[in-house]
Amino acid sequence: MWIALWIVWVAAAFATKRTERSASRGSRLLELVLLVTAFTLLFRREWRFDPLEVRVIPAAGAFEWTGVAITAAGIGFAMWARFYLGRNWSAVASVKQDHSLVRSGPYSVVRHPIYTGLLVAVLGTAVVFGEIGCFIALPLALFAWRNKWLIEEGFMREQFGVEYEQYMRDVKALIPFVW
Repeated sequence: MWIALWIVWVAAAFATKRTERSASRGSRLLELVLLVTAFTLLFRREWRFDPLEVRVIPAAGAFEWTGVAITAAGIGFAMWARFYLGRNWSAVASVKQDHSLVRSGPYSVVRHPIYTGLLVAVLGTAVVFGEIGCFIALPLALFAWRNKWLIEEGFMREQFGVEYEQYMRDVKALIPFVW
């Protein structure tokens, strides 16, 4: 599922609008380091040394299939949001030429449905593998994407002003009705 997501993401990246403004290299570097570390912990068992190899979820079919279902739901939600956002999407926090504010579809549920979906998928994958190291990936990814969405929100407030401020009051950032 993760490979399919990556293929779709890369292919769709060629159909985006021209970037007018984007995040600094420093913020992108921090995001990259955190995400590489998170996904290494998640997928590279040989990089998880002794305490990170401790299994906290039993290696049982029910747990593993539950994790697969959670991963699929997260990836599905992220992909829905990615396609819904269309040509406004960017891998880097940015403002696109003729940027439009999307408030419907998954963006009516949470302001950052791609990050919500990806975090749910990371959680599901951690459940599948069941080791502490995999669960450490979750806060690392959250921290990386939270920094990114704060930059994005700054750009959106500058671009859309009061309209975006109202959207922030109406729709939670990551978890519906909570946060």
